[in-house]
Amino acid sequence: MTESAYLSHALADRVGEFIQLRRDIHAHPELAFEEHRTSALVAHKLRGWGYEVTTGLGRTGVVGTLRRGHSQRALGIRADMDALPIAEASGRAWASTTPGLMHGCGHDGHTATLLAAARLVAEDLDFDGVLHLIFQPAEEGAGGAVQMMADGLFERFPCDAVFALHNMPGIDTGRFVFRPGAAMASSDNVSITLTGRGGHGALPHEARDTVVAAASIVMALQTIVARNVDPQQAAVVTVGALHAGQANNVIPEEARLELSVRALDNGVRALLKARIHELVQLQAASYGVSAAIDWRDGYAVLVNTPKETALATQVALRLFGPEHVEPHGPAFTASEDFAFMLQQVPGCYVFVGNGGPGTPGACNVHNPGYDFNDDIIGPGATFWCGLVQAFLDHQAV
Repeated sequence: MTESAYLSHALADRVGEFIQLRRDIHAHPELAFEEHRTSALVAHKLRGWGYEVTTGLGRTGVVGTLRRGHSQRALGIRADMDALPIAEASGRAWASTTPGLMHGCGHDGHTATLLAAARLVAEDLDFDGVLHLIFQPAEEGAGGAVQMMADGLFERFPCDAVFALHNMPGIDTGRFVFRPGAAMASSDNVSITLTGRGGHGALPHEARDTVVAAASIVMALQTIVARNVDPQQAAVVTVGALHAGQANNVIPEEARLELSVRALDNGVRALLKARIHELVQLQAASYGVSAAIDWRDGYAVLVNTPKETALATQVALRLFGPEHVEPHGPAFTASEDFAFMLQQVPGCYVFVGNGGPGTPGACNVHNPGYDFNDDIIGPGATFWCGLVQAFLDHQAV
């Protein structure tokens, strides 16, 4: 029996358990650093399968450790656990029971998939080394990876490499996509506050109009990507909010813009920051208003290291065949705090299709109608088991 057939057969009788577990987690979503129920469930399962379990890392994070043989070679695999502040509209029988919260990004599925692999590894697989399963809180903007590392994640649980997986709507169910190098963008958050002189809408010459200044800044910001960034590089400058005024005949004294700024290269990221500062100040001055810029560095560019990405790709090719694997997929301008783990430890962030166009799994993440595709729990767990065997093989060097 081939490795793929063996793993698929071993998971076939067990995957139903983890579909139900995934749906249970989905029905009980918890926000960043509030994943108490989820982390308790994870810890309970891991202990039952013989893992050494550490809780409270990064406040609500869990690490399960399994040691076999004599090698000190160590592999880390991470899954995220938190939900989003979105009211669910999926219509599923297992939809969120908590108003205003839902698992809108598939972290429930990532957790269930890694737990399915954890059980099979503990009960059926042989390896030589140390396996650390990292269940992380607060990926959705709160930096749970940074918090776990600040609590000594890689000092207490040293890893020679670390891997993670994310479902990807729009890609055929179960198709694995890899990308060496920069795979996901940095994400910075910017607030711009314009202060002018308020006045009557009938007397604009007596005011310093922040609305006109804000409108000009929004349009001028579009030139940064179009005219300052190398056309062969990716960058995003999105103005997601503009708040000003309350009445049609009152010129407001203040206007505020909220920006999302993304790049796939650190040099481009620095260029965006410099040009936004310059452009906003000059535009504001040209309208006689002042500008205060609050720049909040967010997630870093996620960079997959070549050796580890090649290993993960080879595992997927061996298990699923070339028809189900894309070795050199596109980069994504979404962001992910696993990037910070990859700054400390080599590794790879893997994408697996949640459903192609025309299927229910094609609904994008962070959408009220989204749901994780349970059909990828089996392939995802199979991949993790294959990676454990490949990385912690008795002959691995």
